[in-house]
Amino acid sequence: MNASLRGILGGLEMYRYAAISLSGKYFYLILLVAPLWVLGLFALEYVGLTEGFNGGHAQVTLLGIPLVFIGVFLGLRIIASEISGRSLEIVYTVPGGCERVWWVKLLAAVLILLPVEILLGIGVWFFIAKYPLLALQGALQSALFFMVLAMGMSALFRSEIGGAVGTALVLVFFGIVSGFGNVQQVFSPFYNPFSLFDADPDALLAATVQNRIGYALLTLAILGLAFMRSNRREKLLSG
Repeated sequence: MNASLRGILGGLEMYRYAAISLSGKYFYLILLVAPLWVLGLFALEYVGLTEGFNGGHAQVTLLGIPLVFIGVFLGLRIIASEISGRSLEIVYTVPGGCERVWWVKLLAAVLILLPVEILLGIGVWFFIAKYPLLALQGALQSALFFMVLAMGMSALFRSEIGGAVGTALVLVFFGIVSGFGNVQQVFSPFYNPFSLFDADPDALLAATVQNRIGYALLTLAILGLAFMRSNRREKLLSG
C-alpha cells in the first residue's frame, strides 16, 4: 500500500515538474484565464458592446478561443523549451527515449487545459448562456489540435518563435476561410454545428461526425510527425 502511494505521489510530482517546464513555477495561474474571460464576456454584454451570446456561440467564441490560445502556448513549449533551454541533449539520455519526455509533457499540458475548460464551461453556463454540452468536446478538440500543431511547428523550426509564426498562419487561414466564425466549413477545426439552427439534422450529424473523426485522425498524424522530427537528434541539436 505504501509502495503504491509512493508511486502515485511520484507520478504527480513528475507531472508537476513537467507543468513547471511548460509554463513556469506558477503554472496554476493559467486557471485565472477562465474567470477573467467570463468576466470580460459579461462586461461586453452589460455595457451593450455585443448583441448578446447564445448557445450557438459557445463552442468557438465563448469556450474555444481561450482554450486554443492556451493550447498553442503549451504546445510551443513541449519540445522547443528543451531546445531553447539547452537541455535537449539531456532529454535524449532519458531511459525509454525522448518520446517518454514528450508524452509526459503532453499529458501535463492536457491536465492544465482540462481544468481551464471546466471552469470556463461552468462560468459560461451560469453567467453568459446555456449551451449544448457537446460544445465542450468541440472546443477541447480544437484546442488539442492546435496544441499538437504548435508542438510540431516548434519542432520543425527548432524554436518557439518559428513555431508560433507557423501556427499563427494556420489560425489566420482557417479564420479567413470560415469568415471568422460566420461560415461553417466542415474541413475547419472551428466547425460549429451548434450555430446551424435551420440545417437538416441528418446532414448536420454526418458533417459533424466527419469533422470530429477527421480532426482526431489528423491530430494523431501530426503528433506522429512531431515525434519523428524529435527523433532526428542531429537535426535538432544542430540548431
